[in-house]
Amino acid sequence: MSAAGAAEVTSTGLDPEQSAAVLAPRGPVCVLAGAGTGKTRTITRRIAHLVASGHVAAGQVLAVTFTARAAGEMRGRLRSLGIGDGGAQVQARTFHAAALRQLRYFWPQVIGDTEWRLLDRKFAVVSSAAGRVGLSTSTESVRDLASEIEWAKASLIAPEDYPRAVAKLRREAPVDAAKVAEVYHGYEQLKARGQDGMLLDFDDLLLHTAAALEEHSAVAEEFRDRYRCFVVDEYQDVTPLQQRVLDAWLGERDDLTVVGDANQTIYSFTGATPNYLLDFSRRFPEATVVRLERDYRSTPEVVSMANRVIGAARGRIAGTRLQLIGQRDSGPEPSFVEFDDEPAEAAGVARTIKRLIASGTPAAEIAVLYRINAQSEVHEQALTKLDIPYQVRGGEGFFTRTEVRQAVAALRQAAGRDDLPDAVGADLVTLVRAVLAPLGLTDAEPAGAQARERWSSLSALVALTEEQLTQDPELPLDALLRELSLRAEARHPPVVQGVTLASLHAAKGLEWDAVFLVGLTDGTLPIQHVLGDSNSAPDEAAVEEERRLLYVGVTRAREHLQMSWALSRNEGGRKSRRRSRFLHGLIPEDSPASRIAAPVKSNKKRPRCRLCGKPLIGTTATMLGRCEGCPSNVDVELLESLRSWRLEKSRELKVPAYVVFSDNTLTALAEQRPQDDRGLVAIPGIGAKKLEQFGEDVLGVIKGSGSP
Repeated sequence: MSAAGAAEVTSTGLDPEQSAAVLAPRGPVCVLAGAGTGKTRTITRRIAHLVASGHVAAGQVLAVTFTARAAGEMRGRLRSLGIGDGGAQVQARTFHAAALRQLRYFWPQVIGDTEWRLLDRKFAVVSSAAGRVGLSTSTESVRDLASEIEWAKASLIAPEDYPRAVAKLRREAPVDAAKVAEVYHGYEQLKARGQDGMLLDFDDLLLHTAAALEEHSAVAEEFRDRYRCFVVDEYQDVTPLQQRVLDAWLGERDDLTVVGDANQTIYSFTGATPNYLLDFSRRFPEATVVRLERDYRSTPEVVSMANRVIGAARGRIAGTRLQLIGQRDSGPEPSFVEFDDEPAEAAGVARTIKRLIASGTPAAEIAVLYRINAQSEVHEQALTKLDIPYQVRGGEGFFTRTEVRQAVAALRQAAGRDDLPDAVGADLVTLVRAVLAPLGLTDAEPAGAQARERWSSLSALVALTEEQLTQDPELPLDALLRELSLRAEARHPPVVQGVTLASLHAAKGLEWDAVFLVGLTDGTLPIQHVLGDSNSAPDEAAVEEERRLLYVGVTRAREHLQMSWALSRNEGGRKSRRRSRFLHGLIPEDSPASRIAAPVKSNKKRPRCRLCGKPLIGTTATMLGRCEGCPSNVDVELLESLRSWRLEKSRELKVPAYVVFSDNTLTALAEQRPQDDRGLVAIPGIGAKKLEQFGEDVLGVIKGSGSP
């Protein structure tokens, strides 16, 4: 086929930007593709064009993505275009599947006769390594350690470098970093001494593949003669280890097409980084860059909400944001709903879902999305009460989780003991807490993702007990166990095509007609451990990743979108929660949910904007003394002077700059220009201690900067 003929066939039916990406000359090409913009269609058409135009043979193309499902979809699209994936055809695989295939082929040349076996489950080996250094070998502890080892290997961090890397990155380790390093080192030693030869985990596949190409010229030459053209999907999610493999595949060549959206980076905790996507044009100055911004998935109303969510993002990633343009017909406006408590929220969502189904929306086209899996239980219960079929994606149903089954078993054992007094009411809650404490229920939320999930599930059981006591204040333990048994039985319907319950991470890459984003409170989204406490500042990069999670959630919806939150966890509980900071400025003033959540009772009046007089919502607005949407009258020269002073002071005190004053406090100072101590302490963030430490200096900087 001629080049002109190939271009006509492979670009038919594409919009101008998609066509530009398909017809771009040989790599390097970077496609910045927003949610719903047809990226899979675009990259498969590009592969077909490169093959049909004679630029490369089908068998010389290697396309990699991050899930077997996505790779399968890519192969199906290529087949429909007449570009199969069997024999000497295009290879569309995950990074690990491609590395496994290559390593099996090259292993005899590189290693020789040494046998090796793939370790598809590392739990037992990590558990053994943890036990040797005296750490807990509980399921959650071992899973957290295994996750840390995976993160370290994906980040190209050796055991001896782990403590230093964790400290530098301010990463939260599940236990002492030196102990994690010992477990990591022991794990690698145990794999090397496997009874049936070497054991290689999935990260080892990538490490050995990269090393084979880097260190053996004959292997590299044979591989690069076979594969000439590379395509990488979801490029914002590559890890340093995967990039090393890609570099080894490429060698000195640049026939590479990458596709991604930095504003959908939500897997940093696994080692993924958008930096390779962000730096693509620096590495390849001659690269063709195409932006796909026409959204074919969602209504203009949903697209507008997605743009507003990500429009508030900060940092380097935010600079690459795509302004999505909705291409579908108009639909309903996204809605916001505030509830008194989580059971009320779940019940309200279930009722709305019931109405949607009755009006013709299939249950399989509806999803309830939340931040952590432990949030699913209350929604499972509410859907069950209304006989709405559902399925839990990316996690087990609440009552089938290991920790919940263990907890129920422990409670049954306690009920059978003669030495425990009968407990009802508040005493029952105390008993439940005592029984669950050895299983991981602590007063404070623990470190480590798996430990936090377990803790959340156990806390949900305590909350469920408290909920039952509101209905029966004299509830005994055996009655509680009967209730748990009934609920567990009701949560085990046969597998059905029903409403999807999923975490926001598990929802990535999926879409539904109707999406309910639930639990949108500070402490849940963004999650509490990234917000810091009285002794530490928020992890701004992690907070921005939480914002991107919300963005991903919004962009899953085609037509109906509802965002909701609850002011209390339990029915009748204290309404002390605040809706997520990410919702500020999104809720229309005429929405019933636009009212400010009732403040905790105190004698202090809610602060008001010094410009428009409205009550201030959120930490940033309170710090600045004005609504975030009101115009800033910041004295730029003074702000720079304050920043310079803060930097010198932080170096003098040997503390991070934010410990002296936050950016918001400096901005408030540069806007309000206080002239005395009274004016200083009127700015949130400047208390008696900081007034004593820095007040005289700050007033000197302000007075020395001249009039605004």
